[in-house]
Amino acid sequence: MIGAIERFIALVGRATAWLALAIVLLMATNVVLRYLFSYGSVWSQELEWHLLVPLIMFSVAHALQQGEHVRVDVLYTRFSPRTQAVINVVAAVLCLAISALALWFSVKYVQQSYVIDEQSADPGGLTHRWVLKALIPAGFLLLGLQAVAEIAKGVAKARRAKP
Repeated sequence: MIGAIERFIALVGRATAWLALAIVLLMATNVVLRYLFSYGSVWSQELEWHLLVPLIMFSVAHALQQGEHVRVDVLYTRFSPRTQAVINVVAAVLCLAISALALWFSVKYVQQSYVIDEQSADPGGLTHRWVLKALIPAGFLLLGLQAVAEIAKGVAKARRAKP
């Protein structure tokens, strides 16, 4: 089960990395059109941050999986492998709790946006803002799944490590 979660998170992380390229290309295109041809559109500028949201929300779980999250390595590296594993488990449990809370509170936020069919307030802006907002609980769901995997890995490592 943990292997399946980790493979899925890795797949999502690799796919999400391509969004960074799409954002760079879109921003470069917008800049060229604006400054060289005096042409700009609201929808293309909004699309920049519409692509940024999935990049961030889906990359967080992948960063946790790869160990690229923020940690005070100056202290952490001085601890025994068992202590490191215990710290990882505690951090993952806290991450899971925060993910669960964010998931719980964001669902109503998305639901409200869907019910009113929220869209950009700017003329020519993008519609269906609820789709973008739905990425918030989806991202926290992925983070929560990866936190479960981190808990399982940390517990296994703590059991194997000598006290």
